[in-house]
Amino acid sequence: MKNFRLTLALLLVCSMFLSACGSSGGSEGENGNAASGEKKKVTVFQFKTEIVDGLNELKVEFEKEYPDIQLDIQTVGGGADYGAALKTKFASNDAPDIFSNGGDAEMEMWLDHLEDLSDQPWVDDLLELTKEPMTKDGKVYGMPMNLEGWGYIYNKDLFEQAGITELPKTYSELEAAAKKLQEAGITAFANAYQEWWLLGTQGVNPAFAQQPDPNAFIQGLNEGTEKITGNEKFEEWARLLQLTLDYGNKNPLTTDYNTAISLLATEKAAMMQNGNWAQTEIDAINPDLNLGYLPMAMGDNAEENDKLNVGVPANLVINKNSDVKEEAKTFLNWLVTSDMGKEYIVQKFKFIPAVTTIDAKPEDMGDLGAAVWEYVQAEKVLGRQSAKFPDGAGQEFAGAIQAYLAGKSDTNKMLEDMQATWDNLKK
Repeated sequence: MKNFRLTLALLLVCSMFLSACGSSGGSEGENGNAASGEKKKVTVFQFKTEIVDGLNELKVEFEKEYPDIQLDIQTVGGGADYGAALKTKFASNDAPDIFSNGGDAEMEMWLDHLEDLSDQPWVDDLLELTKEPMTKDGKVYGMPMNLEGWGYIYNKDLFEQAGITELPKTYSELEAAAKKLQEAGITAFANAYQEWWLLGTQGVNPAFAQQPDPNAFIQGLNEGTEKITGNEKFEEWARLLQLTLDYGNKNPLTTDYNTAISLLATEKAAMMQNGNWAQTEIDAINPDLNLGYLPMAMGDNAEENDKLNVGVPANLVINKNSDVKEEAKTFLNWLVTSDMGKEYIVQKFKFIPAVTTIDAKPEDMGDLGAAVWEYVQAEKVLGRQSAKFPDGAGQEFAGAIQAYLAGKSDTNKMLEDMQATWDNLKK
């Protein structure tokens, strides 16, 4: 009897041991983590407020396919200073796993924190135009979210109503169009000049991009051999800025992004400086508008002016010190290769894809995306320059421009203030 009891006890112990082993193996197989079944959280910190709802919907779809990974989508954008918020996160030991980076000088500034993504499967599919800002020494450090273009969005029907039959491609033609709109009782420009980024990075872009060699000009600013003051392109840009003020909405310095969108969407204004990212917000108010793009014409050379500002607004990068780098890479790869990710990029976000493997039809991108894509295909592009600015210059530029718009300075003082900003912030 004693031997029987001993044998039974041994069998029970073995049974419990084998059962425990089987349970552990199942947990590892199903969740891809430790036996505890804990999910690995990937924090995504980004600034594109217009895609927040879509990102949260994508989070649900991704987590269905990868139940062992939890996405934490955090957004700081609009009028908020994303760059300052990102620095605060790193300084407080709350660094995200994935975050946005503008490339060029911004890539250099954060390079010590960036994971090399050159071996990722989507790299070979990138459009050539999108690679340069995030490439250093042959290594790719970021996934471009999309291509974006900006200039003057215009209402084709209101232009027709005002008798504008030829699209303005020079400053003189744009001024004549603004006068015709005014005579027809239509406000020409909806100016959201409360927004620093609209002035200090995007609005000023043509003044940099129309230099004979923008990179050489920016290098000259850094070396002290070039000046913003007295530069013909900056003086032309200041004149264009004044034109938008003269034929624009009241109180532009207290008009924010959403208010300007509403002015355009409700046909209270015919034009607005903005990008194709505004399509979803315009559609939410009035999906039936007939919209197109005009270049930001600074001078009277039609060929030189017939170009749209185009670039990569942000790249998604991975914090190389993250504990969940592989999971972060899984999400980025899923975003541009899964059917769900592709669908959202084009149809929900209205993005112009940065990878050749995503088929984008004009009707999917909306009027604005389709118009930008036409400029890209025709190689009528002014490259995005703001990522090459010294850190913080965009905000400082905006302050100088807003002082000018408020009548507190003239053109010379505005350009002197912008020059001083560059001199103070350059390395």
